[in-house]
This record gives sequence, C-alpha cells and structure tokens, in this order.
Amino acid sequence: MASNTSNYKLSATTANLKYNDILPYKTENEAQTREFLNKVIEVLLDFVKASNDRNEKILDFHHPEEMLKLLDLRVPDHGVTLQQLVNDCATTMKYQVKTGHPRFFNQLSSGLDLISMAGEWLTATANTNMFTYEIAPVFILMENVVMTHMRELIGSDWRDGDSILAPGGSISNLYAFLAARHKMFPNYKEKGIATIQGQLVMFTSDQSHYSVKSCASVCGLGTDNCVMVPSDENGRMITRELEKLVIDRKSRGHIPFFVCVTSGTTVLGAFDPINEVADICDKYGMWLHVDAAWGGGLLLSKKYRHPRLSGVERAQSVTWNPHKLMGALLQCSTIHFKEDGLLMSCNQMAADYLFMQDKLYDIKFDTGDKVIQCGRHNDIFKLWLQWRAKGDEGFEKHMDRLMELSEYLVKRIKDQPDKFYLIMEPEMVNVSFWYIPSRLRNMPHSKHREQELGKMCPVLKSRMMQAGTLMVGYQPDDRRPNFFRNIISSAAVTEKDVDFLLNEMDRLGHDL
Repeated sequence: MASNTSNYKLSATTANLKYNDILPYKTENEAQTREFLNKVIEVLLDFVKASNDRNEKILDFHHPEEMLKLLDLRVPDHGVTLQQLVNDCATTMKYQVKTGHPRFFNQLSSGLDLISMAGEWLTATANTNMFTYEIAPVFILMENVVMTHMRELIGSDWRDGDSILAPGGSISNLYAFLAARHKMFPNYKEKGIATIQGQLVMFTSDQSHYSVKSCASVCGLGTDNCVMVPSDENGRMITRELEKLVIDRKSRGHIPFFVCVTSGTTVLGAFDPINEVADICDKYGMWLHVDAAWGGGLLLSKKYRHPRLSGVERAQSVTWNPHKLMGALLQCSTIHFKEDGLLMSCNQMAADYLFMQDKLYDIKFDTGDKVIQCGRHNDIFKLWLQWRAKGDEGFEKHMDRLMELSEYLVKRIKDQPDKFYLIMEPEMVNVSFWYIPSRLRNMPHSKHREQELGKMCPVLKSRMMQAGTLMVGYQPDDRRPNFFRNIISSAAVTEKDVDFLLNEMDRLGHDL
C-alpha cells in the first residue's frame, strides 16, 4: 500500500473544494463529486489489494503516543478541503490492521469477503433503518427469507419460528435470556420482579462467553446466580455436574430456568454435549439456549456438523454469527427461536408513532417492535448477497476448507514436537499450542516448563506485531498459563500460509 498520499491527488479544480461546495449532491458539481468518490474508492481498492498481498505487512505498529504524533485527529473549527479528506482516508487505512490478510490468525472474525463488502457499501448508501417495512421493504423481505433458511438448517421443525439480526452475539444471547424469562413469567414485563416468588437461576459452562454471565447482571439476577458449570479437559460442559448444580439450587428454593450450552467456545473451540443437556432441561423444565455464535457455520457442513451440533434442534433458541466462520463482514449476528411470537410478546412497546395498526400493508412485516432497539442497522444485505454468490454448496465447501486447514496445522505441529507443543486435539479451527524456544527444547514437559512457555507468549506476540508479518492471539485459561490460540477463518489462507506461520514463529522466537 502507498506509504504516503501522493497517489491520491485530486485535480486542481477539485482539490481545494470543501464539503459544502459539492454536497449535499449538486448537479452542477457532479464531475467533482465523482472525482472525489472515485479517489476514495482508489484508497479502498488499494487497501483490498494490500490486504491480499503476502509481501505487505499486516500492520505498521506504533505505540499509542507515537501514533498520536503521526495522525492529525483534531476536529477542526472549519472544514478541511476535499484533498485533505482523501489524504485522511489514505492515512487511516495505512495504519489500520489488515484483518483480511492471509496471515492474520488473531480473531474469530477475519478475512475480507468481497461480495459481502460490496453489500456493505450499498447498505451504507441506502442508509435505512430496519424497524418498518415502509422504509426498508426489500431488506425486510430479505431478512425474512434468509432467517427462515437459517432456521431450516437448525431443524426441520424450526421453519415457522422467529429470528432477528442483532448487534453482536452478546445481544443475541440477551434476547434469548429475555425470551426465556418471558416464557416462564409472562407478567414480568409489566409487573417486574414481584411476579417471581423465588430466585431465578441460570447455568452455563465455565468456558462460555462472558456475555452469558452479563445477562445475569444486566437483567437483575446478579452474577452469583449465573452458575458456572465445570468443564472437562477439552473445554466441554460436564453434564453430571450441571444436574448436581440444578438439584442443589432447587433444594435452596431457587428456580432454575435457563441453560446455555456453547457450540464453539471462544478459546478452545469446544462443543458442549447438546443432547445430554437437553435431557436435563426437559427433566427440570428449563429453557435450552445454544450459543453457536462461533460454531454455527458448521451447520452448513455435512462432514463436520455431527456430532458437534447434534441435538441443536432440541433447543428453544440459537445464537449464530455469520460474521465469524461464514466470513460476512462485521457485524452480522442472528438469534433464532423455535417458537414464533415470543420476540414480539416479550419486547413489544406498541409505540403508535412508528407501529401503527392501520397501515396500508401487512404490519407483521414491521420488525421494530420485536426488539429492544429502535434504530437497527441493516445487516442482512451483505449476508444475502454473499449467500447468493456462494449458495449452500459454496458455504459447505468453505466450512470444510477451514476445518481441513486447521487439521493441516495440527499435523504440522505434531511433525515438529521439538518446536511446538499441541495442547489438545481441536474440535474446531481453534488450535491451541505452545511455541518452544531453543533453550527449552531439551527440558521434559512439566508444570514448570509450561510456566516458562507461558512467559514467552507475550514477548513473541510483541515481536510479531513489531515485524508486522504475523498475528496470532494468546491467552491463559483456568488450567494453564498463556498459550497461543490460532484461528483460521479466512478463505484466503492456504497450506503455505500455515507453513509460514510456524516458520515465522520459530524465526522470531527461537532465541527467547
């Protein structure tokens, strides 16, 4: 990518114009408007090119105090010129992390799907809200069709349920919690906590996403009443421990009402045993929610869906984020319910200045009263366009390819036991391992060695960022010190990139 803004010069007649000279759109300045937007597109396309160029750095790292000196982030009293705005765009992208780079293995969401990106451009241009059919007719119908298809992938008896796109998996999980409480206590909406004679209690794995525990805080249960169920060595919920905890809470007079299983935990990529948990939920009358924000994409794969997601159709609600494994651009999160009508009855506020009952069309297509938001971003067009481009078959191949690349990484780690230590056989694209520098290669593996390997992780990560050639995340968990968690969720990754990953870690870290 260009190191300066010299490649993005506007013509003399346009460069010194300001926003008010051409915008809002003025016919007499159409040529200048097009020139300005075309330059912005050039910046964008150069960033796309750089993101897919393995010779480019993933990032040009600077510490915050250094970055503030490189950037002019002031909000001015008077507007700057169009040329300065183009320069600002170029500078911003120059220092942005290229999450679409084939050697960016850091986050659950990575890669740059160009069809989804095109959908996002047009979404921003349409700039509409998703609360009523009258202002987003095509997008509302798109959402209905795609959400119905996603429910069909969950289970054949889910077709007539309900779904919505939410601003992230955390809010999707919150919708599940709210619906579960509403289902058990339909008067809670009006009467509040006095409706419940006893302490509500929810359960989730100790490996689950923090947003599940956050529901207990946000909705008044208190985090002490979000019971963390122990997991096994592979990060899966231990169901016999779940039942013990349910029985214990019931013996105290509490009301167990909600269980969240995780299909693809954030760190280890573990899948809780849904069928076993569903049996316990049936036995004790609890709502079963599946947080498949991360692993939901595997519903599209015949090869990898089972046994990981076996039993998902028995849940009452499912979170599924296409912006993760499926590669839709951020943000794109969905929440699905087996039962239709719960979203509306739980969240409806019947604001008559938006959701009038005497409109000229069928008001069941107004979605705004089903959600706790009013303003809701259009997250459907990019997903619909991407699905049109790939089809179910294309997404299945994409899921299978990501899993196969992760299996290749596991094989390459096992081929080099002197340099890498595989922590466990993964169920998903999360591959957890330690890098072993030269001085620790002859040391027998022990808790002491693990502590030493853990100390290496932040140092090696800092070298990656300063070199700009590679990004892999690390973290500790409750059983071990820092370790690397590699994620392959980008369609651009190849076996050569996996080889580069291991070789580059060794190059950067052998002397630690």
